[in-house]
Amino acid sequence: MYRNEREVGASVLSFLSSKSNTSNLKREDVHFTSKLASNGSYDAARRSIKQSVQQSRLGYIDLFLLHSPYGGKAARLASWKAVEDAINDGEVKTGGVSNFERKKSGWGFRLLTGSQLQELLASHPRIPPAVNQIEVHPFNTRAELTKFSQDHDIVVEAYAPLVRALRMEHPTITSLSEKYQCTPAQLLVRWSLQHGYVPLPKSVTKERIEANAEVSGFEIGKEDMEVMDGLDEYLVTDWDPVHAD
Repeated sequence: MYRNEREVGASVLSFLSSKSNTSNLKREDVHFTSKLASNGSYDAARRSIKQSVQQSRLGYIDLFLLHSPYGGKAARLASWKAVEDAINDGEVKTGGVSNFERKKSGWGFRLLTGSQLQELLASHPRIPPAVNQIEVHPFNTRAELTKFSQDHDIVVEAYAPLVRALRMEHPTITSLSEKYQCTPAQLLVRWSLQHGYVPLPKSVTKERIEANAEVSGFEIGKEDMEVMDGLDEYLVTDWDPVHAD
């Protein structure tokens, strides 16, 4: 998907065999995710998965996602069948989807409960998706979709949980950060965790990466969680595949 599987795999293997691996971590201690760039035929999806495994040289992929709902129903279901077969063949441990979230109704843009997720589940897959990776944060809560996912035992992976730093100085965020004696980023990560999501905070700075993980020392109160939920403005920071059929 991102044309970096070879480099990521090489880096993982290099670290595992290096003196820096002081905890004696093994391949099974590393969670490696990759994606299918676009939905198409079963054969094309199956080849793409095999190529991802081969290029990474990690033996298998822990989580493989369909990157988007684009391509139409037939392509989505064919691609998912390829993921199921890859799981059965041991090439993939867990399968999921990404950006399966919105459709266009006849009277404007509206979140339809489940949408492509509902379509996939209604097809009675041999292996249901375990993950839906979507943009989720207090300024774009996607409450109906996250509830639908969790009600069907689908883990919500929240990308852009830090709102790409667009709301770090929002009065509510700064006020609550001071109250809980944490950074705005830590507050946003904690919000995701308390909703049961798996946040994917992104940073290229070692200190920030470490700080973003240090969120176990506090818990946001119920009333403050509701205040943060109320910040929803459907802020899309990346892309929103609203035209997917």
